[in-house]
Amino acid sequence: MGHSTHVDRETGDRSGFCRSSWPGWRGRAREWKLVVGVLQAAKVGRGGVLLVEGRSGVGKSRMLGITAAAAARAGLGVAQGAADELTQLVPLAPLTSALGKSGRTLPKGGHMKIYGPADQRLLLVEQLQEPLEQRVAQEPMLLALDDLHWADPMTLLALRSMTRDLASYPIVWMLSRTSGSGDDSRLNRLFDVLERDGAIRITLEALDERAVADVVTDVLGAAPEPDVLALADIVDGNPFLLVDLLEKLKSEGVFQITDDRARMVSARLPQAQAVTQERLEELSARTRHLLQCAGILGRSFSVRDLAEMLSESTSGLLPMLEEAMSAGIVKSSGDELTFRHDLLWQAVVESIPAPVRRALHHDVGEMLLKRGGSAVPAATHLIHSAGHGDASALLALDQAAQEVLRSSPQTAADLALRALELSGSTDPGWFCRAATAVDALTVIGRLSEAADLARAALGRAPACHAPRLRCALAHILLLSGRPADAISEAESLLAQKDLPEDLRGIAEWTMFWGLTWLNDFQKGRQQAEAVLADRERHTDAAVVGALLLLARFAMVDGRIADSFAYLCEALHITDSGTAEAIQRPYTRLILSLHYRAVRRFDAADIAIQAAEEEINDLGLTVLAAQPALFRSVLNLGAGRLDDAAAEAQTGKTIAEELGTHGFIRVGLSILAVLALRRGDLDAAVRHIERFQSIPAAPEMLFGSVWERWVMAAVAEAQGDTGRAIEVLHTIYTDEEERRWTLLTTPLTAAWMTRLALAAANRPYAQAIVDTAEYLARNNPDFPVFATTFAHARGILHQDPGALAAAADQPEPWARALVAEDLGVLWAGVPGADAAAKAVESLEEALEGYERIGALWDVARARARLRALGVRRRHWTQSQRPTFGWDSLTDTERAVAGLIARGMTNRQAAERMFLSPHTVSTHLRRMFGKLDIASRTELACIVAEECPELIKGA
Repeated sequence: MGHSTHVDRETGDRSGFCRSSWPGWRGRAREWKLVVGVLQAAKVGRGGVLLVEGRSGVGKSRMLGITAAAAARAGLGVAQGAADELTQLVPLAPLTSALGKSGRTLPKGGHMKIYGPADQRLLLVEQLQEPLEQRVAQEPMLLALDDLHWADPMTLLALRSMTRDLASYPIVWMLSRTSGSGDDSRLNRLFDVLERDGAIRITLEALDERAVADVVTDVLGAAPEPDVLALADIVDGNPFLLVDLLEKLKSEGVFQITDDRARMVSARLPQAQAVTQERLEELSARTRHLLQCAGILGRSFSVRDLAEMLSESTSGLLPMLEEAMSAGIVKSSGDELTFRHDLLWQAVVESIPAPVRRALHHDVGEMLLKRGGSAVPAATHLIHSAGHGDASALLALDQAAQEVLRSSPQTAADLALRALELSGSTDPGWFCRAATAVDALTVIGRLSEAADLARAALGRAPACHAPRLRCALAHILLLSGRPADAISEAESLLAQKDLPEDLRGIAEWTMFWGLTWLNDFQKGRQQAEAVLADRERHTDAAVVGALLLLARFAMVDGRIADSFAYLCEALHITDSGTAEAIQRPYTRLILSLHYRAVRRFDAADIAIQAAEEEINDLGLTVLAAQPALFRSVLNLGAGRLDDAAAEAQTGKTIAEELGTHGFIRVGLSILAVLALRRGDLDAAVRHIERFQSIPAAPEMLFGSVWERWVMAAVAEAQGDTGRAIEVLHTIYTDEEERRWTLLTTPLTAAWMTRLALAAANRPYAQAIVDTAEYLARNNPDFPVFATTFAHARGILHQDPGALAAAADQPEPWARALVAEDLGVLWAGVPGADAAAKAVESLEEALEGYERIGALWDVARARARLRALGVRRRHWTQSQRPTFGWDSLTDTERAVAGLIARGMTNRQAAERMFLSPHTVSTHLRRMFGKLDIASRTELACIVAEECPELIKGA
């Protein structure tokens, strides 16, 4: 294993699923059994992920090659790719090499564009995933990627996303890396996450004694005596080095074969590494020189590049290449040549003195630059070889950073920061490099570094560039959760004379956004109204910022209709004007929030869908998690708890992959609400502990309301009413906070009234009821607020008439809650008639809670009925079971029907106005409920349980 000999070539193509050991493949029976199991599962429609790791030479590449051959013979489609040390700067290089995609040409990033051009990471992943999904929908497939310890950041992001989103397809991902020497933390996290999600992790260890004996027998044609077996100690059980050593000693006549037994006839036992060096030293000087130059080009290299580097014709290279191939140093691999093994390549490169190695890398970089085109291949060499003040190398690094800024901002940051290290204090290019680094660091969420570098750059910025950099700094401060500092930067900028119009508009937008986060409406309102009074002197960005602030102020002030009017006007401008890209989906998301507040769920869903399309089209990665989170809250309000959980999980996962930590907090807070509603208090506490460990940031619109609400609700559930009141103290005591809370989460009005009364704090309860009354009185066109007021007033005054008037709640959970409150009220009234009414209301509440799966509330309602002498079965017909077809939600059944009809995830998502990520989440949940692992099994279940779904009914 880990080597290629004549034995391999004779037997390798006969290896099959059922064989565990054969010449060229020894000592890996257990590991091969795991691989075979996954390949056989793919044949019947199940996918899987195999993670292969181990030291160099232990046989990882060999395992991938044998698996690919076996998969092809078994009828699976096969795609193979590999990362390389010299392609680490090329976004998605291993995947594009495997899938044959050249990738889309992306626009180069301009300096300091503030909110654009767009971050193209998600678009690039989508461009790879869509054709792959179509392909694997037609046939099972193996996608093997080798040497991922050299993978670029975009490849790791794509693998996390694609393995999750395509988990329902019969695709086997086989991912290999070399471990043990400076493992990359990002790759470690990817492997750990994939393993938690069910990937099989295979760690290839040194060969055991039996495997060593088999390898010796394969190479020497005879069973080894103990002195031959001792050779394994020299190579530490490394199969590649073992075969290399055996073949070297065999050619020197070190072994004697007698009676099919091999023994040593020489006591010479060289060091394993020396064997490789001796192999190289036996070559002619010209061939060694050629291999050293080839090694600088990379483990795989183009003959054309090698010829140009050596100033030699291709025909002139033939004798040396033939010698190198005959010696087993290099071999043909597609359109290129490649070193036969990583260890051989490393040995060749390490034979070059470090100063010479750097000079050769520099020469290759210059050679590639002279050809024109992309600077990224040249930068790969120059980043290792450039010296301080190397002008041509710095220009190449600058160009490469700009090329990958929108497709792989992590790589762009690395390039720009490296260029800054090499720049002299008087280098005229220093500022532009700093600007690129600031942009890239902002995109990948390294905001503290971005802010520090931006401030340092301001001290050296040319007058014409300083305002744009200050705008970028204000934006970074906003994203960092520091609106006051962002406003200060914006105001400093606005005080400058002759500020370009576009920057003035952006600065004003930033100021309005910051004032909105600070709830400083007194100052913000005056400035916003001043902008609207003189629109001709302001950009669309400034006007939209003013309108959004006024919309938020009107909402907090309880003037819902006015708030809608401002939002609609802002939306008209963003759709037809020149507002900043981020303002378009941002406006729609706020609009969806307002629609949800007035319980117009369909309109809210349409607004979220439109925002999601704009986020994807414009490449606004910073907002990518928001649509799923907003949709989760809609599903929660509609009583679709499973769907709410799927969307919350989708939003949280996207946020984790992209590093937008504020959205992770919101996803966890929603999941905590769902856990509590389902009766899993421990899970709710875990979610709260997790989101509290994440630094707060205002990346998600108004997510803190959910955090406070669930923290208080869990405290109450734990019997700590005082703690719950403490968490909500600001809402109880601040009028604006109360209005905003009751607008964004109207259900809190009744709950907070009840909580205050339980804590014997009637003034707090009265404050909530007064605010609910204010909102109802000022918004007669939105009846939800009258209903909310009636519910809270009924609790405060123990008024059955008010509670009865609140029964027309638009949310199923709220309707059940009203029925429970009415039942509790009647239970406290003496008389048989009141007791009967109490039982009737509590049974209505119980059925409502059961219908949506609110198990925490179910238990409480059942306990209230028991106190009245009424016992109900713990399971009812209306309650959805945990497993099986009947456990599926309406959304899950709809997804199942579309998948059973042969649609891809993307097609199903388009049909249902969901994201492909969410469809993937639903499928994973369905597979768990149905105890299946393939789309084929799902289609069979749909055909049996609900065939009308397949017919499209």
